[in-house]
Amino acid sequence: MQDKNYNIKTMSRKEVNIAIEWAATEGWNPGLHDADCYFTADPNGFLVGLIGDEPIATISVIKYGESFGFLGFYIVKPEYRGKGYGIQIWNAGLKYLEGRNVGLDGVVVQQGNYKKSGFKLAYRNIRYEGIGGCPPPDSEIVKLSTLPFATIDSYDRLFFPENRSKFIKSWINQPECHSLGIMQNGKLSGYGVIRLCRVGYKVGPLFADSPEMAESLFLALKSKVKSTEPVYLDTPEVNQSAVALAECNNMKVSFETARMYSGNMPRVPINRLFGVTSFEIG
Repeated sequence: MQDKNYNIKTMSRKEVNIAIEWAATEGWNPGLHDADCYFTADPNGFLVGLIGDEPIATISVIKYGESFGFLGFYIVKPEYRGKGYGIQIWNAGLKYLEGRNVGLDGVVVQQGNYKKSGFKLAYRNIRYEGIGGCPPPDSEIVKLSTLPFATIDSYDRLFFPENRSKFIKSWINQPECHSLGIMQNGKLSGYGVIRLCRVGYKVGPLFADSPEMAESLFLALKSKVKSTEPVYLDTPEVNQSAVALAECNNMKVSFETARMYSGNMPRVPINRLFGVTSFEIG
């Protein structure tokens, strides 16, 4: 279906708030300061579909480096679903990422459609829910603000298919978050972020060189939050140590997505990836 009144355009920074609000309505529980960080990643990577002046569809298609992209915020207003508007903005988004390997985290009801578009399942991501609070661990935990950004950026690069320096610099410095690293023999051997969301707090990313370091970091991050606050951790199911970390800390499964790629699964050390940065932009 082609509607002459339907127009797809690049979002302004203010319009990105629409996608965040719709994500909250869908129950995705975005962070309070996500929009600024996401827009920093790729200011041209957010599309909105309009009928007249009314936004009815969104998608994010973030370019990283020269070879990778990540797709998220694929939402159509409920009253406009099933009318062809979604596939049009989907196609526009994929055209923007043409020639790249594209990743996404697909909700259960959409996974069949993504497969029809050529995306292949890599693994499941499982969202675990627990609570904050605990004594901070006695280990070499440091604030990331005490380290040169180049050190953090170099470590992050191990876990992502392409450079995302601008995004990470914004992410670890966003308001109402705590960003911590763990040191071993004077070297950064893991880092994590916990940020305020619409409900509770999310931990992500959580990267570490060993399960023990991951747990020390997780407990240190959790200790920054009151014991009355929910805490969420999104773990790749294929990393059994990450699943064990969540379950040993009495966290319960609350949500899942399918990590899918249009090309081959990128080579990253999944056994050291304990918490996904963001389901929306990777």
